[in-house]
Amino acid sequence: MTRFIFIFIFIVFSTSCGKYQKILKSTDYEYKYNQAVLYYENDDYNRAMPLFKELSTIFKGTSKIQEVDYYYAYCNYAIGDNLIAAYLFRNYTINFPNNKYTEECAYMSAYCFYEEAPIYSLDATNTYIAINELQNFIDIFPESYRIEECNKLIDELRSRLSLKAFENAKQYFITSNYKAAIIALDNVLIDFPSFNNREEVYYLIIKSSYLLAINSISTKVQERLKETIDSYLYFKDNYPNSKYLIDLESTYKQAITMLDQIK
Repeated sequence: MTRFIFIFIFIVFSTSCGKYQKILKSTDYEYKYNQAVLYYENDDYNRAMPLFKELSTIFKGTSKIQEVDYYYAYCNYAIGDNLIAAYLFRNYTINFPNNKYTEECAYMSAYCFYEEAPIYSLDATNTYIAINELQNFIDIFPESYRIEECNKLIDELRSRLSLKAFENAKQYFITSNYKAAIIALDNVLIDFPSFNNREEVYYLIIKSSYLLAINSISTKVQERLKETIDSYLYFKDNYPNSKYLIDLESTYKQAITMLDQIK
């Protein structure tokens, strides 16, 4: 029984390959286009793509090219070639600015970069590109129903960037580079006002401020201790139930004691 199943599959496969080779060699381009669309609709993108690629040259300068280029871009997207797909979608919007697919292709160009944006710990180049592309779409198509989705994607990407910036700043603290930690942590608060872990950022700023103060030259200790105390009081007012308060209260008392000794 297994043998007959294998033979049947082999026959079907051979017939299918033979048919596809005939389509590839055909000079009936309307037929070739219809078969390419059929492959596409059946999710057989690896067969559809070479046909659309050839037809993109054959139908250049005709009205049919708009459909061919649309399908060809989506074939590349479907097989995971996001950067090539982004390029093709963008070209579509340039070549056919008033087509019924123009807005969709503009969105897909941006979305392909979103798909290429890595996790926060990796290089963020494509993340920045994706944010810019999505914002460009919003600016060009302000009435689009896709605006809400674009804003959602931008927020997600910015969240990745904020987490990356925070982890980098935290690394300065871990490696005892307290001055750099304070600057980097302050930048997280400025650049990402909606960062969801601001409490820990402020906590690390206070700890960095105190540790920087006690390791400073004598002429700067007093000033930096005062900055630590001010930061602590701000934190206590804004996060009265924080889990970090017990630790920070100890730091605050040490700073007060040290400041009194200096005075």
